[in-house]
Amino acid sequence: MIIIKEATFSAERALYNLRDACIKRCRFEGEEDGESAMKESADLRVEDCYFDLRYPLWHAKNVALLNSVMTVNCRAALWYDRNVSLENCTMNGIKALRECTDVTITNTAAVSPEFGWKCKNIRVVGGSIQSEYAFLLSENLTASGLNFKGKYSFQYVKNAKFTKCTFDTKDAFWHTKNVTVKDSVIKGEYLGWYSRNLTLIRCKIVGTQPLCYCKGLKLVDCETENCDLSFEYSKVKANIKGEIVSVKNPEKGKIVADKIGEIILKDSVRKNRAGIFVRTERIKSARTENRRKKEKAQK
Repeated sequence: MIIIKEATFSAERALYNLRDACIKRCRFEGEEDGESAMKESADLRVEDCYFDLRYPLWHAKNVALLNSVMTVNCRAALWYDRNVSLENCTMNGIKALRECTDVTITNTAAVSPEFGWKCKNIRVVGGSIQSEYAFLLSENLTASGLNFKGKYSFQYVKNAKFTKCTFDTKDAFWHTKNVTVKDSVIKGEYLGWYSRNLTLIRCKIVGTQPLCYCKGLKLVDCETENCDLSFEYSKVKANIKGEIVSVKNPEKGKIVADKIGEIILKDSVRKNRAGIFVRTERIKSARTENRRKKEKAQK
């Protein structure tokens, strides 16, 4: 194994096609402002390094980054890579991760707009991510203990599982397919619209107009806060602990809660056949309401 330590690299492609190497306490910075420092490299261990130049790791394979810092100038840091792990790192450049496969991110802090686009087989453990449009069009994603903040997150994601995470976001999980979120807090507006097979288990959901136009939606023992105009035109099975501010025109399924502030069954452009219950007592269903309207109109 090649060992490179305590060196500074500023030239373009300074370590191009580097193989079987350990890089320790090195700095990628300087007046030459070089890019693509380790492009087309493989079998690397990168420890305690500092990156201040663009595109350092493209088309790389079998790379471990530990205790390293990527500044805001280190844009598009990891693209088209395979089998990469990041542990205790800082990632501050835009578009830090894209079209990568088999990536593990552990206890890492990322502040990176457009983070994680079109990736596959991504595992996130702990740490924090702040991003807009994070993980757009990604597949096979798992995250546990993640603290996430940003807008328009996880759109078009397929096959994902989240456990014990905190999300402070807006328009999260739009158009997702086969996503499960457990024991997490999701704060934001317009959660999960147009999703398919979204399952929320023991989650706390905060914010207006959640979970509309969904198919195969399931909520198991969840709590809601300030959730009004919920479930519009959704096919849903929901068991809610506590109160829902309002439910509007759910299309199909069953909604059970301890309390529902308002049930809105009007101005619908679809047939609403969902059953809406307040814990063992049926209050209204769309089907019953529609029948009453029809009978009234015939009189």
